[in-house]
Amino acid sequence: MSLFVKKSLAQMMAQADDDGKGMKRTLGAGNLIALGIGAIIGAGLFVRTAAASAEAAGPAITISFIVAALGCAFAGLCYAEFASMIPIAGSAYAYSYVTMGELVAWIIGWALIMEYALGAATVSIAWSEYLNNLLGGAIPYEWCHSPFEALHKVTGAAIDQITVAIPETLKNVKNGVLILSDDQFKALPANLTGMVEITRGMINAPALIILLLLTLLLIKGTQESAFVNMIIVFVKVAIVLLFIVFGWQFIKPENHTPYLIPKGTIGHDGFFKWGWGGVLGGAAIVFFAFIGFDAVSTAAQEAKNPKRDMPIGILGSLVVCTILYILFGHVLTGVANYSEFSTAGKEASVAYAIQTYMKGYEWLGSSVTVAILAGFSSVILVMLMGQSRIFFSMSNDGLIPKAFGDLHPKYKTPYKANLILFVFVGLFAAFIPGSVAGDLTSFGTLFAFVLVSVGVWILRIKSPEIERPFRAPLVPIVSTLGALVCLGMIVALDLQTLKVAFIWMAIGLIVYFAYSRKNSKLRKDN
Repeated sequence: MSLFVKKSLAQMMAQADDDGKGMKRTLGAGNLIALGIGAIIGAGLFVRTAAASAEAAGPAITISFIVAALGCAFAGLCYAEFASMIPIAGSAYAYSYVTMGELVAWIIGWALIMEYALGAATVSIAWSEYLNNLLGGAIPYEWCHSPFEALHKVTGAAIDQITVAIPETLKNVKNGVLILSDDQFKALPANLTGMVEITRGMINAPALIILLLLTLLLIKGTQESAFVNMIIVFVKVAIVLLFIVFGWQFIKPENHTPYLIPKGTIGHDGFFKWGWGGVLGGAAIVFFAFIGFDAVSTAAQEAKNPKRDMPIGILGSLVVCTILYILFGHVLTGVANYSEFSTAGKEASVAYAIQTYMKGYEWLGSSVTVAILAGFSSVILVMLMGQSRIFFSMSNDGLIPKAFGDLHPKYKTPYKANLILFVFVGLFAAFIPGSVAGDLTSFGTLFAFVLVSVGVWILRIKSPEIERPFRAPLVPIVSTLGALVCLGMIVALDLQTLKVAFIWMAIGLIVYFAYSRKNSKLRKDN
């Protein structure tokens, strides 16, 4: 039988409601929009906005957000058509099974692990870092870092000797303590290394705890998870709106003049660092702040009226976030000059702008950290939910073990998939540095976007008679642009990320031919 054997739409829909054993349909359009916002608005808004402004776009970061949103919209329209037409769990994996066959479906399902599972682990590590910052470093280093990380600290008279040996470390001295990076420590002369106090991590306990709490919440029920996500979304959106409203009065028009970074500006050499090229460069940087809306499609089997609500959830969350992003970028670059973000603030750029220029609103700086924590929490929640639903769908097809598809007898959630996922993601978060994941999350996401965009066009040609409650406009133009934009983003990823992604995909093919192909229910039935 062909490697590209396809599942019919009728088979897919029948499986979703097999003997009433499917998951509970409890989510409305509002829940789905909140899920999308929960996945999209994370720390990316508070970190990448300033970075893109300083590095490429300047005040025109607002236009960069529009460009990035258009790129996402192409893929989002294709997702909306599929989600209304094939309202089951599995997202891009399920859509690929119908349009391009089992092997392609397996490949995208395997790639999505990079988006959701590794993404959840990486974000939980960042959540741990921000929590410790909010607590003023109260959590001992050993208990919030992996065994592969070490803190190099210098105090007392030794600071003078080390800063003389490596002058650039002088900027790392704060409150009489010098913290060295790994590279700086390695560059020290042998006679000075003994002056450095080394503390090694043991386990990232906060990351593990937040993963456990959110996993238990997901097992309890999708409706309960959506309710908690709604509260989190309310908190972080409220803080974003507070910054926009209070910051508007502190906007200085001169910070928005000129709006595009002029040619010849120091530190802005290269086509994508100034002018309209800088706007495109900024769009590439902030593009990943939009990632997450596709997670809405994984909840299709739990939507009350998926044919109507899925397009609303996917496209509605994109629209809401785009508006907030544009307003946020306008205020941030108006309160502080974009050039300051290259040297001051860094990851705490928003707090820097508030504390430096918004006198009387210093309390808002701490609130931003709370919003980032809330943003991380909802992103982790939606990623864990998305991955467990993809596992659920793959298990029902026989491509991975049956345990991943078992539903809780009371809560009707894929609880075993959630628990297995917690073990996998938890091990990564507790014992591996967050930097290891790199851009693998982005690769998995963009790969899914490409196949979904192509899949819509294929299904339009091969099965034009299928009912489409929502139709993406201007196909194949929209689908082609969606695939090309996302493919361009994949090519732009660094070579190391692409190598690791290739190895991961090779492992996936081994698993497919060793286990999945032999156990495929579609192959057994035919």
